[in-house]
Amino acid sequence: MAMNDEETVALTAGGHTVGKAHGNGDASKLGREPEAAEIENQGFGWINPKGKGNGADTVTSGLEGSWTTHPTRWDNEYFYLLLNHDWELKKSPAGANQWEPINIKEEDKPIDAHNPSVKRNPIMTDADMAMKMDPAYREISERFYKDPAYFSEVFARAWFKLTHRDLGPRERYLGADAPKEDLIWQDPIPKVDYTLSETEIEELKGKLLNCGLTRAELINTAWDSARTFRGSDFRGGANGARIRLQPQRNWVANEPERLQKVLNKLVEVQTSLSKKVSIADLIVLGGSAAIEKAAQEGGHPVKVPFHAGRGDASQEMTDAESFEVLEPTNDAFRNFMKAKYVVQPEELLLDKAQLLGLTASEMTVLIGGMRVLGTNFGGTKHGVFTNNEGVLSNDFFVNLTDMNYSWKPAGDNLYNIVDRKSGATKWTATRVDLVFGSNSVLRAYAEVYAQDDNKEKFVHDFVKVWTKVMHLDRFDLK
Repeated sequence: MAMNDEETVALTAGGHTVGKAHGNGDASKLGREPEAAEIENQGFGWINPKGKGNGADTVTSGLEGSWTTHPTRWDNEYFYLLLNHDWELKKSPAGANQWEPINIKEEDKPIDAHNPSVKRNPIMTDADMAMKMDPAYREISERFYKDPAYFSEVFARAWFKLTHRDLGPRERYLGADAPKEDLIWQDPIPKVDYTLSETEIEELKGKLLNCGLTRAELINTAWDSARTFRGSDFRGGANGARIRLQPQRNWVANEPERLQKVLNKLVEVQTSLSKKVSIADLIVLGGSAAIEKAAQEGGHPVKVPFHAGRGDASQEMTDAESFEVLEPTNDAFRNFMKAKYVVQPEELLLDKAQLLGLTASEMTVLIGGMRVLGTNFGGTKHGVFTNNEGVLSNDFFVNLTDMNYSWKPAGDNLYNIVDRKSGATKWTATRVDLVFGSNSVLRAYAEVYAQDDNKEKFVHDFVKVWTKVMHLDRFDLK
């Protein structure tokens, strides 16, 4: 969640300032989890046979007790109790390990949640004890203890971050209560103050195609910039051009040497323009122009939709540490695997596709197009089932489904596509490539795109899904 030490302490302490833990019983006697419980339990599950099964008999965490003297109000008692008492390890009624204070005053004990005539010891968990025992956390805890107002402010901001960080950038806010402040964890991007006419866009395409970069270099850079988008929390994407900043510019999957070459050329193009255009827009437009040219050479003139308006984020606007979790460890669309994993490559493909919000057919056509365009990581030829690499065609599907070939294992995650008559190896492939022939659903899509009368459909479908990926983070267009 990209919380720093201060936010971590604030959330731990604030979360334990109110409420209590429930472990007043033997957790082993609870019923099955909701999905595994008997059908008559109607999904409630976790049936507790002790007493009433709820209230004072509730068993959830296994820990039992409240953290503060007055667990129904917001105050600074958490730090008062934690820092001013020695604590010893004890067992809850459920048998869980919890910490309780030594020689606590009667007035500092919380009242039992269900019996006001009884007082109980407060408790702490191992996580709470870390707030006291860890030197960095201890320093923060003491600061909060001495300055309750500061603690409340830090908690409020951390709580807002906790409950809003998966909503994406500020432009997705709704309502009058939305804060006006730009928060770095929302990945702020400066707004642009220009528009581009169709004539200007076409002129820019010409400049980008003739700037000394190959079509594959332009396409790969646009893809690498956009593929970071995650539908789970709306982070990443091409807007902001953070691919040129730390940490993305050094990610192995982005091929840093190639990336720097492309960025240098794009800056040259940018500085030659009479109108300032963002690098983010140039990255996406370069990929679009290259795809149009590749389709034209294949006999299918097509226009890739483009909407200007992306801004260029600065390094100061980028929380580099939290962006590290977006680093691609694999990218089936470019046949890239950083290492060998327990999970199969085709399963990783599905995970990436769902983060990008792709359907099965969109995933299929995108893979086929990326292969023939020659966009593989490091320029490998695995899955490049074509004699016209760089041309947008349906060759990947034609040759994948051609029964004149057989498929032979050739090492870890590698296969040879062998001519049945001559025995000669015609192509090489990975598991990701061959899954589009072996999986019945994916093969059905592959056979559609392999048809002679669907060449144009393939090109138009590829352009449609490419455009979708390039615009996933353009919330201003939605």
